[in-house]
Amino acid sequence: MSQPLFGLVPAGQPVITTPNESPTPTTFFFAIPPSPTPKPSSHIVVFLLPGVILPEGTAAAIYLVTPPGPNQVTPNSKFLGGIGPGKESAIFKLGTSAGQNLVLGISVEQAESVAARMGELGASASSPGTLAALVPAGVGGYGGQSQSSPLALVLAQRIIKNAFNFLSSFSGTAGLNQVEVVPLKAFEEWWRKFESRVRTDPGFLERDN
Repeated sequence: MSQPLFGLVPAGQPVITTPNESPTPTTFFFAIPPSPTPKPSSHIVVFLLPGVILPEGTAAAIYLVTPPGPNQVTPNSKFLGGIGPGKESAIFKLGTSAGQNLVLGISVEQAESVAARMGELGASASSPGTLAALVPAGVGGYGGQSQSSPLALVLAQRIIKNAFNFLSSFSGTAGLNQVEVVPLKAFEEWWRKFESRVRTDPGFLERDN
């Protein structure tokens, strides 16, 4: 898994696609830059990059990693949710205080395990249909409904592909680790053009071009 797999968009910040560290082929750590405004990042969007297909039966588990507290040696890790086939993107609430060094961990794990932990987060975090999309039909008590709306999946993939193709031309590097970033202004420009095209040609995403 040497190619970039995931994109992150912290609230009010550029897109990040390159992890700061990847200790294993299925584990990735992304350092979230400090917020450019006094208000700390409270939400983050995580999505699969266009063309990325996770190994069959797997999903990406998303973790918030924070520095160790008093009398602790290892960092704290909090499971936020997951993305995968049928759920290529999601918004997660970080709920952190200003000044904290934030790291988002993404681990490619068994889809059944990820879906089960998502269920434990409660219905307020994810709907049953969202969970079902992460695992094959009939596995672990989930599935069976995710195949009934392939158009929604195709449209989601094409929206992400449309955004990625537009934003990739604006990408650059920043920081000591030369993290790949995209200016927020570029994302705003993509959204303006995308929204305009949807209004003038609502069916363009349904055409395979």
